[in-house]
Amino acid sequence: MRAPDIARNARPAGAAGPAGTVGAAGAVAPARLAAPVTPAPGAGGGLDTALAAEHAAVYAYGVLAARAEGALRSTMTAAFTAHRARRDRLRAMIIERGGTPAEPDASYRLPAVPSTPDQVVELAVSVERGVTAAYLETVASGDPAVRRMAALAMQECVVRAYGLRPEIETFPGMPAPASPSPAPTPAPSPPS
Repeated sequence: MRAPDIARNARPAGAAGPAGTVGAAGAVAPARLAAPVTPAPGAGGGLDTALAAEHAAVYAYGVLAARAEGALRSTMTAAFTAHRARRDRLRAMIIERGGTPAEPDASYRLPAVPSTPDQVVELAVSVERGVTAAYLETVASGDPAVRRMAALAMQECVVRAYGLRPEIETFPGMPAPASPSPAPTPAPSPPS
């Protein structure tokens, strides 16, 4: 499985890797967070990947809430609380299944530190999309309780992202399909 979107660009502090940038228009370049994925022995079913994504999301939303004001801060704080609860549930599920949940890193490198409300929203949408992708493996679990939890987690992430920016991917969590190549233009016929 490809690394979850949330696990691409935010890296533990001090780790090598590209950091996101703020574009000329002030928008955060498409950003993803990264968390190292350490499998939990015996957990399987993608719980470890989802837990790593939730650890990174909790960190990111802590930063986002601190950089936002008013209603946006309330939205970021609510997302922080939701991801923290989901993280705690994942830890419990891993332990219940005999695994050892991975601990979060002390900090993560964000792709960019947002300084405007638009940048806060852009990074939050990216976080939600990344967490959604991290749960893909988990929804294929043979355990109905894990499948249900993962499906609900993905649904919550998509709804949160849509609330921030009302657009939806064709298949949330799945990689975007390759764009078709433009049709070749026939060469003009030489005059006869």
